[in-house]
Amino acid sequence: MPELPDVVVYLECLGPRILTQRLERVRLRSPFFLRSVEPPLAAAEGRRVTGLRRLGKRLVIGLEEELFLVLHLMIAGRLHWRPPRGRIPGRLGIAALDFPAGTLLVTEAGTRKRASLHLARGADALAALDPGGLEVLEADLPRFRAALTRENHTLKRALTDPRLLAGIGNAYSDEILHRAQLSPLVLTQKLSPEEIARLHRAACAVLDEWTVRLRAEAGEDFPTRVTAFRPEMAVHGKFGQPCPVCGSPVQRIVYAENETNYCARCQTGGAILADRALSRLLKSSWPRSIDELG
Repeated sequence: MPELPDVVVYLECLGPRILTQRLERVRLRSPFFLRSVEPPLAAAEGRRVTGLRRLGKRLVIGLEEELFLVLHLMIAGRLHWRPPRGRIPGRLGIAALDFPAGTLLVTEAGTRKRASLHLARGADALAALDPGGLEVLEADLPRFRAALTRENHTLKRALTDPRLLAGIGNAYSDEILHRAQLSPLVLTQKLSPEEIARLHRAACAVLDEWTVRLRAEAGEDFPTRVTAFRPEMAVHGKFGQPCPVCGSPVQRIVYAENETNYCARCQTGGAILADRALSRLLKSSWPRSIDELG
């Protein structure tokens, strides 16, 4: 899923391409992509782009007459910039936004189409699409602490809950927790003041560093390699590979479609966290610590 650094760079690269441009047409390959009815999508056509912003992981294209196109790419949605009136690809393409300077294509891999487009009119309608999570990079420590501990969840769940914190998903939550040396399963209301401060510093550093990295990677081009799995990451997507800090093999917890990666030695005091499916299968054979893995 494109997260805060990815969305920021998408918007920065869209700016010189579509700001002040007139949206000529919106073409939909998949009717399920559009999730709003009023105002009709045709109301956006012919309007100039007046601004670009981010709502958590959503991209907002502001148009004349207080209209806002809100794109949520979910897990597998991606954006592509093509020459004017670019063809929507047959298998993955779901929509195209045509501008005089080029076409913004929206694609989505997989069979479960979750990406969405809303057209909202006015500030109140736009605010209704905002999950309300705190912008970590704009928040001081007291505000971060209040948002994090408002509900008593595991750290992994709290970091990825868009109602609590904005823009953080599965990938960067793994990287933040590894940087902070905290277990993904510790409860937020059990954290010490020092641990919360450490987590805040780690969150700001990881999000800043990856934004800078992705910005440099894109340069003046449009991003073409938006992925949650990058070789420079410390633990996310690195199951079985050595932790860059201590060299221990990275561990994982798999639940439904999500996977959490962590270093047992750096984050959990050496304990191997129970995987719901595999630990039940192995029962007494499930290793309790990183040392048991040999």
